[in-house]
Amino acid sequence: MHKSIFLVGFMGSGKSHVGIKLADYLYCPFYDIDQMIERQAGKSISEIFAQEGEAWFRVLERRALHDTIYKTPGIIATGGGVPCFFDNIEWMNKQGVVIFLDASEEVLFQRLWKGRSKRPLLNGLTIEKLQIFIKQKMEERRPFYEKAAVHYLIQSHEQATAEDINIQLNSITGH
Repeated sequence: MHKSIFLVGFMGSGKSHVGIKLADYLYCPFYDIDQMIERQAGKSISEIFAQEGEAWFRVLERRALHDTIYKTPGIIATGGGVPCFFDNIEWMNKQGVVIFLDASEEVLFQRLWKGRSKRPLLNGLTIEKLQIFIKQKMEERRPFYEKAAVHYLIQSHEQATAEDINIQLNSITGH
């Protein structure tokens, strides 16, 4: 693998889950931007948001993203907001292949409702407020996500996303 593959998409689109599987298929390293930030900062994403605020988190996020150029090329799961700040999406497109995991609002809602307590931006939202949040944030972020070279649509939980992407990559590269 000569260049990294960056997975972008809304929170809950499966970037980490798909990334781990895809890295196994391609025999390459997997990197999670959020985990890199937590290791570097010595605290959780929730703590960073609570203590330092979102603006500082976005600076840390950009640093972690740029640090990936010093690593062996692999699969990189970005946070949901990564492509939307600074020049991150343009930078990723220059450094490797960007794949947008485009999960439907229904799939996102089902996944996020279950795990909302672990996500600082979703803490305390009701069902209705979470649905509105997903719709509004997706409208804001979609123009950035759509700058990805590859667009992969996810319409159900049962979809074999990593497997499908691996097959498509193999057919493109011949490996």
